[in-house]
Amino acid sequence: MTREASIIELADWLQTPPGQYLLAWEQAQLDAAVVDVFGFHAVQLGLPELPALRANRMPHQWLAVDAASAPTGAALLCEFDALPFESASLDLVVLPHALEMARDPHQTLRECERVLRPEGRLVILGLNPASLWALRQNLSRLTARRHFLPQSGDLIGYWRLRDWLRLLSFEVDSARFGGYRPPLRTEKWLNRWAWIEGTGARWWPVLGAVYYITAVKRVHGMRLVALARQNKRTAKATAPAAALNQRQP
Repeated sequence: MTREASIIELADWLQTPPGQYLLAWEQAQLDAAVVDVFGFHAVQLGLPELPALRANRMPHQWLAVDAASAPTGAALLCEFDALPFESASLDLVVLPHALEMARDPHQTLRECERVLRPEGRLVILGLNPASLWALRQNLSRLTARRHFLPQSGDLIGYWRLRDWLRLLSFEVDSARFGGYRPPLRTEKWLNRWAWIEGTGARWWPVLGAVYYITAVKRVHGMRLVALARQNKRTAKATAPAAALNQRQP
């Protein structure tokens, strides 16, 4: 399956009841995670269906997409393993399922590390390969039944991702799993299992269908500059002039 077909498949799956269920959970987590992240420049890599930066108040925001998933009117087209930003120029980068669809997830993370300033924040969302949803997907492959999740993409495990981040000098400061309802296809049956959310988070927290991680770029020997001092410097526009969503401070 081509990359373009993989991205289209994911976009279609997100319109299904289980896809909408996960999107709602992810939106709530993102809104809480980015609302108090301060700075000047933020970018979301991929997944236009999920407005990851809507709760953030940075004056310069971009939605970066590749040609395979570009919505009508998108201005910032790029490959995620070669981002068109200067080094240490961004305050926040959000990757909603971008690593799963990436040509090279390692290089994509390296690019995120390059473009983030010291103490900049990285937020990642991913499907959990150690979940009932992934188990059902694997069983469907063995029995040639209809797949529950998108067939394409490399599901990256939570602990594996933490190792990658540590090697790039990121420090994970928060993480959470969600999506404890069984892998069911209809909204009716998903709603009937709503009661299990609290139980799952308490008794098997790492088995949720999806996870999110927030991490901070640490640079040895550097310290976070106080916000009052930071506001005195002039904000420089370091990304392409044609931004999909750019607000004035």
